[in-house]
This record gives sequence, structure tokens and C-alpha cells, in this order.
Amino acid sequence: MDEIWGQIFQIGFFAALLRIATPLILASLGEMFAERAGVLNLGIEGIMLLSAMTGFSTAYFTGSLWLGLAAAMATGAAMGVLMGVLTVTLGLSQHVSGIGVTMLCTGFAFFFYRLIFGQPGTPPAITAFTTVPLPLLSDLPFIGPVLFDQFALVYLALVAVPVAAFVLYRTPWGLSLRAVGENPRAADSAGIGVAATRYQALMLSGALMGAAGAFLTMAQFNAFTFGVISGRGWVCIALVVFGQWSPWKCALGALVFALIDTLQLRLQASNAIDVPYQVFLMLPFVLTIVAMALVSRNARAPAALLTPFRKEER
Repeated sequence: MDEIWGQIFQIGFFAALLRIATPLILASLGEMFAERAGVLNLGIEGIMLLSAMTGFSTAYFTGSLWLGLAAAMATGAAMGVLMGVLTVTLGLSQHVSGIGVTMLCTGFAFFFYRLIFGQPGTPPAITAFTTVPLPLLSDLPFIGPVLFDQFALVYLALVAVPVAAFVLYRTPWGLSLRAVGENPRAADSAGIGVAATRYQALMLSGALMGAAGAFLTMAQFNAFTFGVISGRGWVCIALVVFGQWSPWKCALGALVFALIDTLQLRLQASNAIDVPYQVFLMLPFVLTIVAMALVSRNARAPAALLTPFRKEER
């Protein structure tokens, strides 16, 4: 048994952990920005799927992965605007709006993929992102191959965490965002545009979700499938609660989930434990629920989360 664990916990395990955590980090940061502004974006699963499809399609026809990434982020931002129209301008239920956006995006992804590619026997593929070893740093023992020989989008996700923390806690925009999420009426009295701030947060949220979807089809895989998201969007909503709306803690939650997911994949491959593979597949989600149950007791959500703001109402 010790030999099996030794084979699992090698450099490749930790490098894979970071790659699996990358879309979770990006999407959970996006969800965190939306919720910090007072909007629960339940459209995350569909936004990631539609963005993954548009990013893949763009990269397939243009041959440019970075153009594909830009298309995916633009798609996500556009869906963020749609979420804003429903919840900020019209003041509709955020739960219903989010689920509606997810269903709409899922339908769009299916429809446009079939329209563009038909039903090919072999799914179309692209040349995906390759790893970018950083000079000198990638030669460091152990930490080099794990941290500094990764996809560019992995570096982007790792950099996004401190940037998000800086924006949220050290900039006037971050202060406005938090004020809108805690007390929109007081923020409005202070001259902060509540609707504009929520729209901006939703666009940023959608763009990050789009980048997460693009990572799956253009880095982790090299093709688009309808099950490519596989519930990661819902996991990210849980990670935001687990992380108590903090960028650092959200990233930590993503790494913990990725650790469990990577471990179950390696255990499946090793055949070390004779149990049905479905047990391994559900393990990360079960442990996520357990963690949620333990942590959410002390979690304090933004006070105005789920609360529409109407300036004329007193």
C-alpha cells in the first residue's frame, strides 16, 4: 500500500492538481465578485458551457487559442449583462433568473454547436494550449515542474487570486462593490451607482466564468463535449460559501476540491481499491457537501445578497 501511495503522490500529481483547480479558481472568483455586489449568479453552469463552446469554435476556425479565449470571455461578459437586465434592471428573482440563464445558455450551446459542426462521428479537435516552462524557475527541484511548467491559463488563475484580493480590498471600486453588496441604499446615498456597479460586477463575473470554460476545452481537453463542465459551476457556488466570499479562501477551497478530485482519478487508475468507479467520481462532491455543512454555519453572506435595489422605494 505504501508503494501505491508513493506512486500517486509524485510531481505529476501536484502539477495535475493545479490544472484541475484552475477553472474552479477562475469561476469561483467570478461568482464571488457577483455575490459581493449582491447578485447570486446561478447562471454559472450555463455560462461556462456556452463560453467553452464559443471559445472552442473560435479557436477551431481561426486557429488562434487566444482569440478563442477572448471570445469565451466576451460571451461570459455578455451573459453577465443578460443576468443584470433580469436581476438589476427588472428586479426579478435571482434564483429563477440564474436557472433561466443556465437553461438558455445550455440550449444555445447545443443549438449552435449542432448548427456549426453538425453531428460528426468524430468530434472536431484543436491543438490545445501547451505548457509554458518559465526560464530558470522551471528547473527548480520539485516546485519547478509543479508551479512553473504549466499552461499560461494556470499562471493567469494563480495571478488572478492576489489581483482579485487587491481589487476587492484596496481599490475604490472594490470598496463600492462591497458597499453595494452590504447596504445598497447607503451606497446610493453616498453617490455610488448601485445598478452600474452590479452590472460591472456581473460582466467581470461572466468573463472569469468564460475563461474557466475556455480552459476546459482549450487546455485541459482539446475538444468540446456537452458534458465538459460536469457540474463544476455548481461546485464553484459552494466554494464561494466555503471561502466566505474571500478570494484567498475561495482559491483554497478550489485547491482542496482539486486535491480530492486528482486523488480519486489516481486511485481509479491504480486499481488499489476495489470499489465501483462511480464511488470515486462522487467522492469530491460528497466531501464538498460535508465541507459546506461544516463551514456554512459560520459563513456570513453579503447582507444585500439576493435583494433587488429600487431607488424609488424607501
